[in-house]
Amino acid sequence: MSLPGHGRYDYVPITERADYSWPGGARLAVYIGLNLEHFAFGEGLGAELAPGGPQPDILNYAWRDYGNRVGAFRMLEMFDALRLPASVLANSAMYDYAPQLMAAWRARGDEVVGHGRTNAERQSTLSEADERTLIADATAAITAAEGTPPQGWLSPWIAESRVTPDLLHEAGYTYTLNWCMDDQPVWMRTRSGRILSIPYPQEANDIPAIVARKDGAAQFADTLIDTFDEMLEQSRAQPLVMGIALHPYLVGQPHRLRQLRRALTHIAAPRPEVWITRAGEISRYCHDQPEGLIP
Repeated sequence: MSLPGHGRYDYVPITERADYSWPGGARLAVYIGLNLEHFAFGEGLGAELAPGGPQPDILNYAWRDYGNRVGAFRMLEMFDALRLPASVLANSAMYDYAPQLMAAWRARGDEVVGHGRTNAERQSTLSEADERTLIADATAAITAAEGTPPQGWLSPWIAESRVTPDLLHEAGYTYTLNWCMDDQPVWMRTRSGRILSIPYPQEANDIPAIVARKDGAAQFADTLIDTFDEMLEQSRAQPLVMGIALHPYLVGQPHRLRQLRRALTHIAAPRPEVWITRAGEISRYCHDQPEGLIP
């Protein structure tokens, strides 16, 4: 029986791969993906605190907007205190809507990763031409504001069409965060070359945990700590990547922020085996390695 496949990468068990280390001999690379998102008012997609009623859905729109007005600034203060870098996964609409917020994260020297135009839309439902335009629009806005084009991409809602990796490579992107199939970076084939897949979490991620599974603040913090501690042990055998996916309208809420601080304080404690970094630095390191080392 032959099932339809994607042809993007081969099956290679993690126990049968070449060994290597991260810079300085570290074994576990950790990055934080901070999602800064803007949503349409009265239409389109959006995460929900409670089941939404007819549009305009004031409750959920305002709850999400709290993240840009308050939560993200509280998180910035915490990241500064813990000296944590961030990969800022930004809707390009954020530059017009919340320029002070984008400037605040830019001032830290953080990387901006393409995250579509707005999370009120999915690129997977578009034609190839329209999807190409979406990617071009987001890329142009980030490039104009940051002075350099983004190297990484996370699709809104992690929604891909059958040609998304091809379009990203053709637009100059060197890595994608869309695929969660591994704990190591993996090369993916496109129709014009290859693009690196860097692990992006769907478990150490506040949306599935808090919105979908209804985990409490302390439970989500424990998930991050347990994931980190277990992966640190596992990394003795293979170099691994732990991503942490955060949304300010969720974990920027006061009761969740306090628990998140507990988890990140544990993760940020200096350890020679741990490389706390940004997704783009992981990508650059992998691109510099000899052919065949990265699966």
